[in-house]
Amino acid sequence: MALEQPLLLDSSIRDWVLFPILLVMILVGLVRHYITLLITSSPKPQQPPVVRQQRIITRAATLRSHFALIPRQAFKARLDWLTDALDKGTYIKPEEPKNPGEEDMPKNPLSDPAQMDQMMDMAKKSMVSMVPQTVIMGWINYFFTGFVLIRLPFPLTLRFKLMLQRGIDTSDMDVTWVSSISWYFLCLFGLNAIFRLILGDGNSADGTRDMAAMSNMGAGASPMGQQPDYKKLHAQEKESLELAGSDTKAKWIGDGIEGRVLAMYAK
Repeated sequence: MALEQPLLLDSSIRDWVLFPILLVMILVGLVRHYITLLITSSPKPQQPPVVRQQRIITRAATLRSHFALIPRQAFKARLDWLTDALDKGTYIKPEEPKNPGEEDMPKNPLSDPAQMDQMMDMAKKSMVSMVPQTVIMGWINYFFTGFVLIRLPFPLTLRFKLMLQRGIDTSDMDVTWVSSISWYFLCLFGLNAIFRLILGDGNSADGTRDMAAMSNMGAGASPMGQQPDYKKLHAQEKESLELAGSDTKAKWIGDGIEGRVLAMYAK
């Protein structure tokens, strides 16, 4: 049975490695948040036909979810009107006329100014998010490779060794010791609560978004999603509404409310 050999860390490691990495990551997160706010362009108002074809789906979904809160007759009237509008495509945005020979050609996304602005915003945000993380990782790997910074105050299994001791090729070291590059990843995910406390929810200093963006780009994901087919969405919502209307066991929540109130107060 091997004897445990405790490590004594120099206080200079804490002062010149542990705290600087933590401080740099906090400052970089704050700077990245405010730079993102500066480069983000204000959203342009959508055209009324585009908003209408989106909101009709929301209205139908709301009716499906809360039809028990209105009388059956009122639900039936709304159901008939919505299913008829969705079936006829009343709220579908009219397609722009195309020149002869362009019917079979796919639409170029670069020809739409709104999509171009969205692509530019996503590219700028990706640069602001990825470049600082790449620089910090290179800085830590160059200056602090092989440093042991801190010991966690709770026991862990050997499965955490690869995650907590990156850059240290030691098989017999206790798994609770944390290397410099692993401390960077712990701060990357652990500082999100601090950023939410300082900057509020929805801030741009969240490091997990950077990791997700890197993974998506590595997997070859397209930065621009395909435009939804609202004709299919309206047809699907129409079928869902018809299924909700065919439920004969559904009752209005106000059925028999007088008798229930009188019975409650009669006690």
